[in-house]
Amino acid sequence: MTTQSVSCPAIFLSAPSSGEGKTTITAAIARNFRNQGKVVRVFKTGPDYLDPQILAQASGEDVEQLDMWMAGEEYCQQKLFEAAQVADLIIVEGAMGMFDGDPSSADLAARFNIPIAIVMSVKGMAQTAAAIAGGLANFRDDVKVAGLIANHCGTERHAELIRNALPENLPLLATLPRSEEVALPERHLGLVQASEVSEELEQRFTAGAEWVDGQLITELPAPVTFYSAETPQVPVLLEGKTIAVAKDEAFSFIYDANIRLLEEMGARCVFFSPLHDSELPEADAMWLPGGYPELHCKALSANVDMHNQIRGFFDAGKSILAECGGFLYSLNDLVDLEGESHPMLGILQGTGAMRGKRGCQGMQTAVLPEGEVRAHAHHRSRSESTPEPVGHGRRQRHPAPGEAIYQSRGLTASYLHLFFASNPEAVARVFGAEC
Repeated sequence: MTTQSVSCPAIFLSAPSSGEGKTTITAAIARNFRNQGKVVRVFKTGPDYLDPQILAQASGEDVEQLDMWMAGEEYCQQKLFEAAQVADLIIVEGAMGMFDGDPSSADLAARFNIPIAIVMSVKGMAQTAAAIAGGLANFRDDVKVAGLIANHCGTERHAELIRNALPENLPLLATLPRSEEVALPERHLGLVQASEVSEELEQRFTAGAEWVDGQLITELPAPVTFYSAETPQVPVLLEGKTIAVAKDEAFSFIYDANIRLLEEMGARCVFFSPLHDSELPEADAMWLPGGYPELHCKALSANVDMHNQIRGFFDAGKSILAECGGFLYSLNDLVDLEGESHPMLGILQGTGAMRGKRGCQGMQTAVLPEGEVRAHAHHRSRSESTPEPVGHGRRQRHPAPGEAIYQSRGLTASYLHLFFASNPEAVARVFGAEC
């Protein structure tokens, strides 16, 4: 295969830590360039579900997750190459701190030669912000830093102190005051789902685009050359199979890449709502993805017709994949944030219970009987009285066993969210393919 190349302006937004305002600023920049008539393709580092929903609405384009451990370098390379063919600008939003994780945001930026704009809340400091930015910029030789975006910058004098302290090769790309009109709404696992607050988000995007307008960050950065990658051909292992996918306010943690892969393997995906529908669509297999079932316990519990439909599906031995929120929905009961217990499907023995601010997160490999699949966990609940698991996730950087994995008849259930492209053959087996 001949390697192809294409150039496109690109910028990578990273920060010293979480909570500096990366997503708010990424959304504002994306909307500003979109208002300029530019095609903006945004990527999100890591296995995030909620940020991409927000950024997709801001940019008007699909948002992909990029993670070199979860998806592989070649996958990430090809996605950036495909985006560069159609975009006027590529924006990548990092995760956590700039050098946190393995691979980190800095690793991803360095691998694809994308310059980084450092996003930093400068509340309570001035020249120190320049010192921190300079330290980040010079920490590694393989990382290019384009400049600093000073968030929560109070006054022009505040901005001047920071600007004068920065070295000449580290410009101040934007200074942004604290603004409640722009800040994005949050919930216990992160940002609120875009579909729930789309009108409010539009108002915030409009304000955000004006917030950054006229500053250096809204000028197109220098082009970056992206190269095609030789990625393996997707095996057509689900030809003729229909997969029913739960999708509504309670179940929405779905990678577009996962749906796309199922379809490339020959499956037809049909969507249904455990909240609102009384009947399942005709299907050979089912996917109950993650989401926020704990916020919709009463409605989920009250939909007895759907319970009966899914139990019948399970009793017939058909394949079901239940991830995190879908796993909780599969249990006998779910205890909500107020401590009230609600009956769930009961296709897997056990009780799920929310536990406030404490939780579990991290990258893991799902060690399934069907094969190993890269995955991640992110939840603030616990399960108890469950059956003996068939295996556990393997943590990326820790020897302790990861999340338990359960199988019963055709059901595979776990807290883990799977990234299907990391092992299409194993995923096809989970959905009932004989391969």
